Amino acid sequence: MKTLSPLDAVTQFVNAMNQGDLETALSVYEPGASLVVKPGVVATGTLALREALAGFVALKPTLTSEAHQVVEAGDVALYCARWSLRGTDPVGNPVQMSDRSSDILRRQPDGNWLIALDNPWGTDIVA
Repeated sequence: MKTLSPLDAVTQFVNAMNQGDLETALSVYEPGASLVVKPGVVATGTLALREALAGFVALKPTLTSEAHQVVEAGDVALYCARWSLRGTDPVGNPVQMSDRSSDILRRQPDGNWLIALDNPWGTDIVA
């Protein structure tokens, strides 16, 4: 099996979300990873991540990355991107979101990179 680079890990996440594959999406996170669900709300750990990501999967999203940059320093990488998501909420209303993400990935002992911190809201988390 190919070793995941930082960009491979993010691409695998995007593809999993677009396919509604929650388990594969979760597999690119470290067990103790944190996700900024929305400004002021952080989900940490596999159970909280599963719950948070299930909410996004329920939108039957089309998630796209419009531009990205990866900066590596040893076993840590910073992934920054512009992204957009289109989906449908549980009552059938269209949902559109977009922002700039800043994520931190860490190289694992097996050489694969996993997401340690996922912040899809960029600097918007700063009040």
